[in-house]
Amino acid sequence: MSGTAGGGGRSRNLVLAAMIFAVAMTFIDQTIVSIAAPQIQAELKLSSTGLQWAVNAYLLTLAAFFAYGGRLADTVGHRKVVVAGVVVFATASALCGATPKGDAAQAWIVAFRAVQGVGGAILFPAALGIVVQTFALRERGKALATFFGVAGGLTAIGPILGGYLTEWTWRAIFWVNVPVAVIALVLIAVSRPVTDHRPAPMDYRGLALIAFGVGLSVFGFQQAQIWHWSNPAIALCVAAGLLLLVVFHATELRTPAPLMQVRIFRDRAFLTENLVLGITMLVFVPFFFFASEYAQIGLAKSSSGAGVYLLWFFVGFVVASQIGGRMLDSGGARRPVVIGCVLGAIGFFLLAGKVTDLDFGSQQWYVVLAGAGMGMMLTPASTDAVNRASRMSYGEATGITQTVRNYAASLGLAVLGTISVARFESRLRGSLLAQGEPAGQAASQAHAIAQSHSAPAGGGTIPAFVRVAFGDATRTVFSVMAAIMAAAALVAYAGLRPGLQPATPEDGRTAADP
Repeated sequence: MSGTAGGGGRSRNLVLAAMIFAVAMTFIDQTIVSIAAPQIQAELKLSSTGLQWAVNAYLLTLAAFFAYGGRLADTVGHRKVVVAGVVVFATASALCGATPKGDAAQAWIVAFRAVQGVGGAILFPAALGIVVQTFALRERGKALATFFGVAGGLTAIGPILGGYLTEWTWRAIFWVNVPVAVIALVLIAVSRPVTDHRPAPMDYRGLALIAFGVGLSVFGFQQAQIWHWSNPAIALCVAAGLLLLVVFHATELRTPAPLMQVRIFRDRAFLTENLVLGITMLVFVPFFFFASEYAQIGLAKSSSGAGVYLLWFFVGFVVASQIGGRMLDSGGARRPVVIGCVLGAIGFFLLAGKVTDLDFGSQQWYVVLAGAGMGMMLTPASTDAVNRASRMSYGEATGITQTVRNYAASLGLAVLGTISVARFESRLRGSLLAQGEPAGQAASQAHAIAQSHSAPAGGGTIPAFVRVAFGDATRTVFSVMAAIMAAAALVAYAGLRPGLQPATPEDGRTAADP
């Protein structure tokens, strides 16, 4: 990265730092809340469903409004939308931390978690659009490797930071976003990023269709853990959501100023990159959840110890992200994306073979390898997809890729969660039968333990048979993750062409150039 961009003496590195701080809150919040969940539930007296929605409300609105955020940035201006997103996110965070006790607690925290998601959805595409427009085509891989590497690494800090903050008060996990937001706003004011935008009317019909389409289907996936897949309401929600998305696609083709230029999917590389991102996101976000649970149940570690487990993943992720970004700049996306998917598949496969040892020392380098595979493919795939858009549509392209990523992550959590619980319960039942428990009692007890999916309350010792059973369930999940990454490698190899993307005149300059 060079130090300054032409025009006004603005530092491109300072712009990059401002955008990293702006999105830092959204990355931290993907994992930090799960650590404090028991304390939040106990103090606010939330129901199990209410607690689940305190987590899911954020992810649901985040997925539903990404397309809107991207379009808003391209038509109103990226800097304005970033500032608005930071303010909305920080304000909602402060209000989540101020949740009152009593009857209103559940509705309050769920509502403002949803507002947080809206803030994140309009913030992220605008921030990424600024980074893309600030750096020329041949420098974007390196710049976005730093952006995704540092910001993505903050996801691992979430559990560690959450573990320490909750020793003071769980409310601090929300309040910590406020000083981060202030730093982001100061850096934005100092760096004064300038990007192109094109005023246009907002397609509210398209917004309603995609928000309800994504929202309904993601809601169905999320509720699978509560209602179970046998409940017809799950299929109804998912089917209704998918139908609305089909209607959205048809409507956008006929709309003069659409929310999303769906014709961009005719670009083979853009379509392939989104397929790869969708497939790999079935693994990426769910890995944090399952690895954190495995560390706390299978390895009997504390919440901060679980954060350290994830930190090893990001050691590989951050380093390989830089390598992948440079490979993108020098030779195009195909090689780093394919190699990254293959490394990820190998890493998860080897990790699956070790998790039943219940010894982190035998696993840590495989965790690093899995993280390296993810890091090497994620930056080039995301960057190359956005590069396919015109200069006036970077926010929109980012909104599309983020919608695909979050949609797939929700599906991955639901499906892999079902696999994990089923395998966990089966192994528990077998262990209890082997201990001489009557069949009916063994089945009932195994179901209760599997559904709680957590370590004993009060930090008690986890029985050895529970740890072994959970290790076996985790082996099954990580084996499926390895297969998914292998499938992504095949899609990338078949769909992406080797070589650099040709630069166009608008790609050859930065937003600061005259």
